[in-house]
Amino acid sequence: MSDSRTTVAELRRIVERFVERRDWQQFHSPKNLSMSIAIEAAELMEHFQWLSAEQSRRVADEPEKLGRVADELADVLCYALAMANQLGLDLSTAMREKMVKNEQKYPADEYRGRYGPEDSR
Repeated sequence: MSDSRTTVAELRRIVERFVERRDWQQFHSPKNLSMSIAIEAAELMEHFQWLSAEQSRRVADEPEKLGRVADELADVLCYALAMANQLGLDLSTAMREKMVKNEQKYPADEYRGRYGPEDSR
């Protein structure tokens, strides 16, 4: 199954079944899940620590490294999905609403090719 064929709802159910089969709901408080997301994000960052921007881009060309990065990114996503399950959040709605806010906060004509309005490159 690929991204183009898998829904967010399907991914949420996969995580939900995994958690239920292990009776881990008792540990999945929003506090614990938010900390788990941060921990996994830090483990993801370790794969890029000390690399230049260009070196980090080349990780995509190294199957072994890319596999380890994929595992960590999947861990981040699993905990994010578990948190959405715990809180009853609709991630598609949350994502769309956040992108509307981002569009307003970072207008393309003002931020194109730069990270801030004062960035003069």
